[in-house]
Formats: sequence, structure tokens, C-alpha cells
Amino acid sequence: MTTTAGTPTDIPSPGRLRAALTRLATPSLLIGAGLVIAILAFGIIAPFFVADPLAISSAGMQPPSAEHWLGTTQTGQDVLAQLAWATRGSLLVGVIVAVLALFLSAFFGILGGYLGGWIDEGFSLFTNVVLILPGLPLMIVIGSYVQQRGLLLIAFILAITSWAAAARVLRSQTLSIRTRDYVQAAKIAGEKPHRIIAVEILPNLLPVMSSGFVFALITAILGEAGLSFIGLGVVGTQTWGSMLFYAQNAQALTLGAWWWFVPPGAMIAILGGGLSLINFSIDGIINPRLRTAPKAARSVRRAEQATDAGAGTPDTDDAQGTQRSTPSKETAA
Repeated sequence: MTTTAGTPTDIPSPGRLRAALTRLATPSLLIGAGLVIAILAFGIIAPFFVADPLAISSAGMQPPSAEHWLGTTQTGQDVLAQLAWATRGSLLVGVIVAVLALFLSAFFGILGGYLGGWIDEGFSLFTNVVLILPGLPLMIVIGSYVQQRGLLLIAFILAITSWAAAARVLRSQTLSIRTRDYVQAAKIAGEKPHRIIAVEILPNLLPVMSSGFVFALITAILGEAGLSFIGLGVVGTQTWGSMLFYAQNAQALTLGAWWWFVPPGAMIAILGGGLSLINFSIDGIINPRLRTAPKAARSVRRAEQATDAGAGTPDTDDAQGTQRSTPSKETAA
């Protein structure tokens, strides 16, 4: 059960999955995975070893010290404790949104693309409608009208605005895969549609789905941070965005309390960078042109340099020969 790579964007077949995973182990993947694992471990383990993030003390606006490693807030709350619990909250929101978006994109994209007909038309119409909805304004409108904004509600709002683009990609790939010989052979053999999707089609879409999951995770964390920063985020749960919101309200930037707003901003940047590196590595499997492009560019530069170096001497000699062979006006006269 193998596939023939007809185009550079063909997806590896299940038989070539191990080779694809070997190519996936690139320096960018290792660096990105290291950053993500470090933040994930911090969010899981650190809350068990820090103080109460909501405990108020008289040591307000204290810079980092031996007692408070990341300083304190305006009301004396420990910033390190808040950062630990906020990391767990932001990661939880991101994972929930990514899982929901992956499920919705796979349901509407893969199922509609395989079944075709009026089901595919209806799914495509609904996907296109969701795709053109403005994500951030819609989240702001919903968040402003809902007072009790729990974690699941915010995750659902973020999920319904981030699955449509991935569904279109999965549908296009499913339309290509369902016409291949091994899928047609499974149909002729009398296999049921759900088994064909699970065994014949889904393994070929794993790299695309993995990339969509990582992208949805990045989008969810940034979206939640944006909502929390404007005061429409999760109520009752610490997140990176809520830390930035309270730091802004307390004028931490004006007061020079960098230890309050720099850590959550740095965590968002580091996690986004790590997930982006992982996504780039997965893209290298989906599109082989991304793997061969650097080598091709280096080969072109070497060829151009060799051509310039080889062409420089003859051009000089020709110019000198032309100068020697051209008689001056005085001699000709």
C-alpha cells in the first residue's frame, strides 16, 4: 500500500512514515521541542512549590530578591507564583482549543471531502461562512455580553473561530487521496467508509493535522492573551494575559516594575517561538520543497560564484588584447 509522489506537496504514505519522522528530527525541531517541554514542565510542576498567587502582603512593588525571585505586585503578591499558575492556565486553554479545533476541522474537512455530494457541499458552505467571520471582533462581542466567562466558554469561543482554515486544507488533501488506487481497492473490497477513513486516509493526513494542531495552539494562546489583556478573558483563572492586564492597570510600565510584565510577555514569546520551530519542521515533511530549497539556493550561489570567478580573467585579457590591438589615432594618422 504505497503512494507515488506525483507532486512536491504529496503527503508521505503510511509505509514511509518512519522515514518522514527521521527527516523531522531537525535542529529547529529539537530546539522548539526543548523550549515547549521546558515551559510545559514549569506549568505542571511549579504550582506545587510556589506560594498562594493571590496572597496579599505589605511588600508591594518589590524588585526581584532572594525572598521573591521575580518581585511582587502592587499589592504584594508574588510574581513567580502568579507566573506558575498563569502558565498552567494559558497552556490549558491552548490545549483545549487546539483539540476542539482539530476535531472540528477533521470532521468537516475529512468527512465531507471523502463522502462528497451534498454533504460535502453543505460542509464546504458552512466552513466558508465560518472562515470569513472576523475572529477577534467576534470574540470581543461575545466576551463583552457574557459576564461569567469560564475557561471552557473562552476555549469554545476561540475554537469556533480557528478551525475553518485547517478544514479546507484537510478537505483538499482528502479529495486527492480518495482517488488513489489503494482507496479504490478498499472500496471495491467492501470496506466500510469509517474504516477507509481511519485506516487508508487518516494516516496520510497526520502531518497536516499535526501542523494544524500546533498552529491552533499558538493562535489560542495569543487569542486568550489578547482577550485577557483588554479585560475579556477567563474569570477566576490566572493566565499570562491576565497578568499583563493587571500590570497595565497598575501602571507597572510607568512605575518601572519590569519584573511584573516582562515574565509573562517573555513566556508568550518563547512558547510561540518554540511552537513555530516545531511547525516549520512539520512543514518540511508536508512540502519537500522546503527541505530542498536551502540546498538548491546554496548550489545556485556556488555556481554563480564559480561562473563569476571563471569569467573574470578572460574578460580582463580580452579587454587588454582589445586595447593592444586598437591603434591609436596618432599612429593611424
